[in-house]
Amino acid sequence: MSASLATVSYIGATILFILSLGGLSNQSTALRGNLYGMIGMAIAVFATVLGPKVSGFASYAWIIGAMLVGGAIGLYAARTVQMTQMPELVALMHSMVGLAAMLVGFATYIDTSIPLSGAEKAIHEMEIYIGILIGAVTFAGSVIAFGKLSGRIGGKTLLLPGRHYMNLVGLLVVIYFGREFLHAETMAAGMTPLLVMTAIALLFGVHMVMAIGGADMPVVVSMLNSYSGWAAAATGFMLSNDLLIVVGALVGSSGAILSYIMCNAMNRSFISVIAGGFGTTAVKPKATGDAEQPVGEVSPINALETAEMLREAKSVVIVPGYGMAVAQAQHTVFEITKHLRAQGVNVRFGIHPVAGRMPGHMNVLLAEAKVPYDIVFEMDELNDDFPATDVVMVIGANDIVNPAAQDDPTSPIAGMPVLEVWKAKTSIVMKRSMASGYAGVDNPLFYKENNRMLFGDAKKMLDEVLTALRA
Repeated sequence: MSASLATVSYIGATILFILSLGGLSNQSTALRGNLYGMIGMAIAVFATVLGPKVSGFASYAWIIGAMLVGGAIGLYAARTVQMTQMPELVALMHSMVGLAAMLVGFATYIDTSIPLSGAEKAIHEMEIYIGILIGAVTFAGSVIAFGKLSGRIGGKTLLLPGRHYMNLVGLLVVIYFGREFLHAETMAAGMTPLLVMTAIALLFGVHMVMAIGGADMPVVVSMLNSYSGWAAAATGFMLSNDLLIVVGALVGSSGAILSYIMCNAMNRSFISVIAGGFGTTAVKPKATGDAEQPVGEVSPINALETAEMLREAKSVVIVPGYGMAVAQAQHTVFEITKHLRAQGVNVRFGIHPVAGRMPGHMNVLLAEAKVPYDIVFEMDELNDDFPATDVVMVIGANDIVNPAAQDDPTSPIAGMPVLEVWKAKTSIVMKRSMASGYAGVDNPLFYKENNRMLFGDAKKMLDEVLTALRA
């Protein structure tokens, strides 16, 4: 393939990637968006492999072997990974992008096949330095995020004394060794500052994500998505590959925009998330007149009573959370929804932007269960409707329906927009126990007079509700 044909292929792939992002912005077009992305990636890979920069049997053998191994791993993951494991899988994929940027950076630095000098050499080495820096932060941060999301690392924050000063000192050291790297006379002399910077960047990535609380993990996933995009763009600069630069910029900017949207949904700034997650500050003692601690007795309910309430209701809102994902109850939820709608009940779903463990987690689960798109609403679209709602079913959600966000100024989640389910005539919260949510914050909703608690595994209890509805 000639260089001009490869360039045209890259342009076509870029257009498809842009169309893919546009399609993924809406549930009804997401399948088409995925298809555009797959076709674009196939074109990009073949244009690169068959392009003028790859030649020789040995090169093709290595590339085909790597594609077979990577494709086999991807196919295995697609067939075996459960929907509840998607957040940690996404984080793990982000780590692979960061690792690739690091390896490409070191390989490009020790490659002497293209001699450079003067300003061109300085620019090339700056691209390598920045590319490895971004890649190392992305790799280490994504590995820690994988550990937190998969439960291998606790969700609590790790706040070292003077952590902000430590980060500042690390940044100054990275800048200093960057200067040393650019002024190195030989490859051996430049490798030392490069390795020191890499070690500091890895430690920074670990420290940054370890200091972020559990409730902020969806923002962390989107943030790492942005980092992986910038790492890919840096790799494109190192390899002089225009497609990698453009695609990396698309992913990086879209991830940054998503992080901004999610921070707004939690009434938090991006800097405050990076500085530390929910619950990192000590709670001050409450003064007289402040919101009371959640106390009182809960009102339990069984599956039969729940079914009777749903049967008599005219308007029902279902709020899914991570508990639904863990129990894999989305299909039963859809069957209940289908039955109620057939009986003339107005059933809708309320989705909080940070529900679950990654952006759009609940939307993906509902789409998998074939829930119609037109009855799935965002938080802002439903909050005004709760006073006119007969029954709200909260399935495994906690922090996103916590009234303390509005009523308790000393709460770690104070100011966070939440689904105001307590304003409905009756709310039913499904949980295994009275344990607090991922943010570790108690929920006064459980003790309200119009709330009922349906304890047990969500899948098992919803199956009983469905059986009772059909009886």
